[in-house]
Amino acid sequence: MSERFIAFEGVRKSYDGVSYVVRGLDLDVAKGEFLTLLGPSGSGKTTTLMMLAGFEAPTDGTITLADNRIDSVPPHRRNIGVVFQNYALFPHMTVGENVAFPLKMRRLGKAEITERVRRALDMVRMASFETRRPNQLSGGQQQRIALARALVFEPQLVLMDEPLGALDKQLREHMQLEIKHLHARLGINVVYVTHDQSEALTMSDRVGVFNDGILQQIAPPHALYETPANPFVATFIGENNAISGEVVAIENAVCRIRAPDGSIITGHAGEGLKEGARATLVLRPERIQLAPATEIPNRFTATLKEIIYHGDHVRLRVSACGCDDIFIKVAAAQDIPVQSLGSTAVIGWAPEDCRALALS
Repeated sequence: MSERFIAFEGVRKSYDGVSYVVRGLDLDVAKGEFLTLLGPSGSGKTTTLMMLAGFEAPTDGTITLADNRIDSVPPHRRNIGVVFQNYALFPHMTVGENVAFPLKMRRLGKAEITERVRRALDMVRMASFETRRPNQLSGGQQQRIALARALVFEPQLVLMDEPLGALDKQLREHMQLEIKHLHARLGINVVYVTHDQSEALTMSDRVGVFNDGILQQIAPPHALYETPANPFVATFIGENNAISGEVVAIENAVCRIRAPDGSIITGHAGEGLKEGARATLVLRPERIQLAPATEIPNRFTATLKEIIYHGDHVRLRVSACGCDDIFIKVAAAQDIPVQSLGSTAVIGWAPEDCRALALS
């Protein structure tokens, strides 16, 4: 990692003194990094963001920003921009006045405020809307104004809490790329909170996955997708088939798992596996082959249960290895050897395409 910019050390947060919504968080964020905190509702990701913003105080531990402790510094003295899901624009102010507000609070001169507002609105391509009020703007336009207001005072860090959650799918995907490009151009730090895994994988340098107040894994999107650290991350990030079984052998990071029907599956061995122990074998739907080559060791007979059309691809639900809900993802243009429910076909996958994970 390059120069450390943000650090959480031993941070815990409790609201009642008994249960903890964030537990033992140790996290370093590099200078200029786009970090996304991802997890289900109640996992601790938003509380972590609020502690960094200063709206919540940690119960234990320290938070530093540019090597300065900030866990007891009030929010307005942290030089952090914040963008919320509901935009939080002042309805009685024009767009220009909303963007100028943080600068007026910092008592900048009128000429400098005018210039900075112009630059910020140009940055988000909203210069022609300066005299309008928020109720005259679409959701995407309001989000751009909220982003301009968070950037106008040139903060060292911008925090975003589900900023695109209220937008429709097409606009949300467009804004994801706009924010990503803006981050690359400005080189500032962004810490972004979402429960949308696709959004996290699309935008981030690294993603931290939270569950039950614990940071389960932090890694670049590709590593998170390909090498999940535990069953929770594997099933939360993208789609994964999960097959429970017993570890019968481990050798050189390769293991053999006995599936519910007695079939033996060969795969990559994750950390902490032991012979004789129960494990979860995870396998992406797009890695399963229909009518695989004979040299592939993992070859099993599958029975077709359901065909689900998704436009650009088709999902097949099959029964195999003693599991009734194994999904296969194939391109819509690809020939499918099984067409009628109840028919059978051979499926298979390479050992390196599946991963056995220890049960915690």
